[in-house]
Amino acid sequence: MAKKSNKSEPQKNPRLMREVSPDLRDFLQEKATLYESLAFIPDDPISIPHDFRDSSDVELAAFLTATLAWGQRVTIKKNANEWMARMDHAPRQFLESASAGEMEATSQGFVHRTFQPRDALLFMHALQELLIEYQGLEAVFLPENRALRNGLSVQPHLEVFHERFFAAAAKRGFEAGRTRKHVATPARGSATKRMNMFLRWMVRPSGRGVDFGIWKSIEPRQLMIPLDVHTGNVGRKLGLLQRKANDWRAVEELMAGLRQVDAEDPVRMDFALFGLGAIEGF
Repeated sequence: MAKKSNKSEPQKNPRLMREVSPDLRDFLQEKATLYESLAFIPDDPISIPHDFRDSSDVELAAFLTATLAWGQRVTIKKNANEWMARMDHAPRQFLESASAGEMEATSQGFVHRTFQPRDALLFMHALQELLIEYQGLEAVFLPENRALRNGLSVQPHLEVFHERFFAAAAKRGFEAGRTRKHVATPARGSATKRMNMFLRWMVRPSGRGVDFGIWKSIEPRQLMIPLDVHTGNVGRKLGLLQRKANDWRAVEELMAGLRQVDAEDPVRMDFALFGLGAIEGF
């Protein structure tokens, strides 16, 4: 008699089980070391939070910059810097003390591609509410169920942040509406590129001077790749990714390979994949 399947057991996906060769592992580690250097900073959006010294300013500048991080890097940096200037280059102080009228004035005329003044206003109100409740952004990403905090993926962290962010906005009278697309969640199948990049900045070690490593409640091994056109295309050319869509399933597939390259800090390979694609034209 055939054994009944247990639907509660995770099913192995053949796509997630491919072995990474030693040569490819060495190649990616070499490229990651090459591009994770101080020379990477000036041309990248991460240069905006690097303008700040206080960790509370760094995390807010990083979050708002990551929010705008799609399109040309020059434009991302320009508009992120403008947002910082509108907050007097003191995002924590501004968001803690700004009145509704001051946030309204700060948002007027601010546009980055499809990110409109209403989106900027909602973001500032939601962040102000979250700072009041949690005193910083790190705690907003931590699920109340501690068992969910220690898994192999930050998926639960991303999902709980999405819920809390828009709950904070609703508390201020802002329905999510079209702004919802600017805070992606794996629960909707999104690759959540911008959120994963923000978490990389906050969590990964700062030893090489690029990422900040200021959050300790999430471990580098839990991070997920900020999947974009460059990292996706390079991953496919290297045989690490077969899925055609750049969605959460593709992120999981790619991460299965990257964890074979570096189990404790797999998203270090983001530097390798992005450098190969965006800089070398691999």
